[in-house]
Amino acid sequence: MYNIPHISRRVCTKRSISISIARNFAAKMKPSPYKAQLISQSSLDHGKWIQLRKITYKDPLGKEREWEMAVRTTRTDTTGLDAVSILALIKKPELTPLVVLTKQFRPPCNKVVIELPAGLIDPKESVESTAERELLEETGYVGSVVSLSHTVMPLFSDPGLTNANMALVTMDVDGTDPRNVDPQPQLEDGEFIEVFTLPLSGLLGNLADVCAREGAVVDLRLYHLAEGLLLGEKMFLK
Repeated sequence: MYNIPHISRRVCTKRSISISIARNFAAKMKPSPYKAQLISQSSLDHGKWIQLRKITYKDPLGKEREWEMAVRTTRTDTTGLDAVSILALIKKPELTPLVVLTKQFRPPCNKVVIELPAGLIDPKESVESTAERELLEETGYVGSVVSLSHTVMPLFSDPGLTNANMALVTMDVDGTDPRNVDPQPQLEDGEFIEVFTLPLSGLLGNLADVCAREGAVVDLRLYHLAEGLLLGEKMFLK
């Protein structure tokens, strides 16, 4: 009778090992997303800026499926990228950096959207020159490029809907530069952009205040930045 617990432990151990082996085998047999394969694309409709396409592809199990996607018609071969988004930080000695932000009405949302400055890459234009040009045109600020996301990894903004990709360009804006004291945007016809700044510290709370006060909404990429900053602050305080 005293051997029963010992036998039970052995049985339980063997059973646990068997379950572990079965789980490992099942994990190895699970279809990998890397096995999916694009077969073809065909045009469904075509506008000036956007094309609607139907994709035919094979899923990881080899089953043929269809998908619909939007495609920008403006992508160039120079960079293979559609656009840049600009994280521009205004820096002055002994002061908290300020983030340059924009407000503009976005018809698809029927809302005023708070965003980072951004723009499409022109033919024969580099990512760096696009960022410098767009920052000047949309906000009036003059900045210098600090880092480029596309040299680290590719970024897609809404991969379930479109193949549109972009680079996040981080730029420093010298707040003591006379050109940045009273910046004047150089907007194109049809552009109505309001420029403002918020402290980098406490960005999420300040964005929430602006949205509550004005009824604006926030671009998800900007929200991710603000949430990440807050998470970093909390982790640092721990």
